[in-house]
Amino acid sequence: MIVLRQPAVRAAAVVLALLAGLGLTAYLAGVPARSGRFAGSMLAMPATTLPTVVAAALVDSINPCAFTLLLIFIASVTAFYQTVQGKSLQETRSVLYRYGAVYIGAIFFTYLTLGLGFLKVSAFFAGNHLGSRLAALVAVLLGLWMVKDALLPEAGLRLQAPKAIGGLVQQLARKASLPGMAALGVLVGLCTVPCSGAVYLSVLAMLSLQETFARALAYLVLYNALFVLPLGVILVAASARPTLNSLARWNLYHREGVRLGMGLGVCALGLLILATV
Repeated sequence: MIVLRQPAVRAAAVVLALLAGLGLTAYLAGVPARSGRFAGSMLAMPATTLPTVVAAALVDSINPCAFTLLLIFIASVTAFYQTVQGKSLQETRSVLYRYGAVYIGAIFFTYLTLGLGFLKVSAFFAGNHLGSRLAALVAVLLGLWMVKDALLPEAGLRLQAPKAIGGLVQQLARKASLPGMAALGVLVGLCTVPCSGAVYLSVLAMLSLQETFARALAYLVLYNALFVLPLGVILVAASARPTLNSLARWNLYHREGVRLGMGLGVCALGLLILATV
């Protein structure tokens, strides 16, 4: 893999890539939909939609925001119950699993509600696919932003959850209660939208092309179930301190690579939708 180490060279490459992406997006956004009707119908077929939904959900589940905040949550609950309250490892894991399940479940329902709202709105524009085109357009722009964040993290604003959310997760995790965990999950679900919204929007743009709302809803539920599934696996695995430390190191060293891959994937899917609907 080629790494651009000189800041000036890397900045020039990012600027050119962003300009090219913006130009291509603007062109495709104005392409008459008639020219891509057949390809657009292909995007709505299960053979295309199902693998795309599965792959996007699994990738989105390890996006830097959701991954980092989950690790903070696990570390905070574990440290509080073992260090402050002197609970045994078994007792700590029991509490962690119970609160973690509520926390992740709240994220699931938050994401599902947001996606359902978009599909409902998009249904009003089903005739000309305006909802899917707008979602794809915004997804491409956010994808380009993610590419910028990965290659030039110090330049300008970043797509990320508010910095204060990490501290809030620590505070609420130490005052653990089931209603508090549910509220925390909803809050985290909303605050991670800027970070992972590009992936979700690109998938929603595809789902809005489905022939029936029921099929789109089924894919939406599947996406969100797969989105939280790896978070549950991480919750169980990271209850052991060595595993938690290993996951934290992996996230630290690979999060920009994950961000870059997600950004490029979102751009590709968004441009494909723009070109075919």
